Amino acid sequence: MNVNKRILKNSKDYWERAQKVIMDGTQLYSKGPNVNVYGVSPIYLKRGKGSHCWDIDGNEYIDYSMGVGTLLLGYCYPSVINAIHDQLVDGSNLSLVHPLEVETAERLVQYFPCAEKVRFLKTGSDATSAAIRLARAYTGRDKIIKGFYHGWQDWCMANSKRNAGIPKVLHDHVFYMEYNRLDQAKQFFYENPKEIACVITEPVILEEPENDFLKKLRELCHENGSLLIFDEVVTGFRFSLSGAQGYFGVTPDMAVLGKSMANGMPLSAVVGKTEIFDSVHKKVFISTTFGGETLSLAAACALIDEVASKDVIQHVWRVGERLKKSTNELLEKYNLPVTCMGYPPRLNFSFMGYVNERLLALKTLFLQEITKRGILLGWTMFPSYSHTEADIEKTLEAFEYAFFICQKALREGNILKLLEGPLAETIDVL
Repeated sequence: MNVNKRILKNSKDYWERAQKVIMDGTQLYSKGPNVNVYGVSPIYLKRGKGSHCWDIDGNEYIDYSMGVGTLLLGYCYPSVINAIHDQLVDGSNLSLVHPLEVETAERLVQYFPCAEKVRFLKTGSDATSAAIRLARAYTGRDKIIKGFYHGWQDWCMANSKRNAGIPKVLHDHVFYMEYNRLDQAKQFFYENPKEIACVITEPVILEEPENDFLKKLRELCHENGSLLIFDEVVTGFRFSLSGAQGYFGVTPDMAVLGKSMANGMPLSAVVGKTEIFDSVHKKVFISTTFGGETLSLAAACALIDEVASKDVIQHVWRVGERLKKSTNELLEKYNLPVTCMGYPPRLNFSFMGYVNERLLALKTLFLQEITKRGILLGWTMFPSYSHTEADIEKTLEAFEYAFFICQKALREGNILKLLEGPLAETIDVL
């Protein structure tokens, strides 16, 4: 497989300019060049179509980051583009509420088991924070049990490594629970009787829920007068039309949706039981100018209708299953300390203990070699409805070449000498 001859001059030039005017050079850490291989990976993308994207130097890639998980259908999907265009002609943010707010909310209520009422926001962090406020108002309690990551706001980052600027009083109000660790949740409830407002967790990340974890977590919350909130910013629509709660058959009290909901347009939502919303709506303040912005709502309606009428979910699962199975077969063939993990709609490479510099170097070498062969990967692989058999074949071919090079480098002990840029960095959250 030939290595694509690529020029990255424009990307590098823009990055130099960005250092002077943008904090950290990027708006999202996982989009920054440090998480890839600087000097090899593109930094700035110009456009996308279907499952492919092009950087500002004109290089083409098969994209598996897909807007960091937002593009369930793919770039520039026709029905979504048409819906946005038609609404743009009528206005994007009118002075009063728009019928699309009702029509989008009705769709969410129709498909998500826990959804009886809805509140629209813009980002996943907005929506998780709104859900936490609603839970605290409803229960009259302050403390939270949380999963790994639910956004950048104070309540979520209070006990993280990067907690500067967050009042210290919040540190004692948020507890981190590892996935599948029901015992940890039980301990927090025991140590803080009648003080826990809610547990918020992603229903699934990479690990499978064990021993009815989700069902037992819901029971534990209700036994203690607390709410269960599913953070479905990633899993909503991607696992099924009713999200992971529908897939696993466990209905939370509230859920948070985002990312895929509007196929790349900025939209999120809190959905939940009528009783919760109606009992607190005069006591809380959740209000935002762009919550009813019509282009994103039009995109959401178009996406939901597309998923409901076509085999979008089935296709995404098929693509993911093929990639996972074939990739792990290749990893076994080349005897590499790596595995492709997760459910088919959301895959990740696990470089065993890759905080070790040697394994981090192996990850960097892998990213370097697939990027040179036209494959763009972020921190997670997100199959989309636009990925084709040809895309998968080319991807697996690139993976095999990269695995061969990694195997040879491990055997000869010269990984660092083969790197054409600095080690890819990880993003510290906790």
